[in-house]
Amino acid sequence: MSAPTVEAQEPFNRKTLFWGIFASLLAAAGFFLLSTYAPDFRQPGNGGATPLSKSGVGYAGLAEWLRLTGEAPLMARTEDDLARDILLIVTISPDSDPEALDHILNLRQDQNTLFVLPKWQILPLQGHEGWNMKFGRLPGSVVNEWLGRIADAKIGAGQSTAKQLDIEGNMVAAPEELQWVADKYPLIAAGNDKAVLTELNDKPFYILTDPDLINNAALKDPEKAAAALGLIALLQPDDGLVMFDLTLHGAGRKYDLAKLLVEPPFLALTLTILIAAALAFLHGLGRFGPPRIGHRPVGLGHPGQVG
Repeated sequence: MSAPTVEAQEPFNRKTLFWGIFASLLAAAGFFLLSTYAPDFRQPGNGGATPLSKSGVGYAGLAEWLRLTGEAPLMARTEDDLARDILLIVTISPDSDPEALDHILNLRQDQNTLFVLPKWQILPLQGHEGWNMKFGRLPGSVVNEWLGRIADAKIGAGQSTAKQLDIEGNMVAAPEELQWVADKYPLIAAGNDKAVLTELNDKPFYILTDPDLINNAALKDPEKAAAALGLIALLQPDDGLVMFDLTLHGAGRKYDLAKLLVEPPFLALTLTILIAAALAFLHGLGRFGPPRIGHRPVGLGHPGQVG
């Protein structure tokens, strides 16, 4: 004779339990994906020497000025962007990524590229998001470390005696504490054998040693704003397109283990594992009938019975 069966009372509705678990897993997957790809969609800092920065040392003004006077400049976020054969403006800040700069140098050996060196030490200005306060020049060793990655040169020692600079016919006042390099054939001179814009001999690379000619602080002067357009026109190709680099400031895709799991060719393996886990989960939700209640292997005995 078979053992009697009883219906087990479930404390929760099975459908409610299923949808609750499904929603939790979906939320966890969404959090994982957003956390993984958040750096790709995050804008580079708005307070440094970036083409998106509206601080005095930023270059958002130049990007907007180019848009108002011609075509809107492009923003390079990926390696494919960097490979485009148009003038690329690379604005360097002290906290830029050195490996990203080395990658740009290797990738654009035959393409026009303007490198703008850093100059000032800055701190965020309290109460004004995106604003900065400068408190002195960067040490020469810091600037030379970046310059040395691009060319075999060093920032010149001592002050230039030049009071004005000739930029494509525009005479502008020399920036405060002018930053220059030695060059017998400068594109923009800062006195005898001194340059603020120089060109490498073996590559179409240009170095603007003093950012105070084209940054936001400079463009408040109408003469420097006009001169900035002349400087860009001196370097850009005939098509007139200009592109700013953002990869040096943190934009772009940096692969890690999480991205490898959710992108080809490993995406197929990840989906296979997830589907197998889902099938195992669904299999565990159901039973092949109600639980059977068996007899105790050793009876409880009777009252008064002595063991």
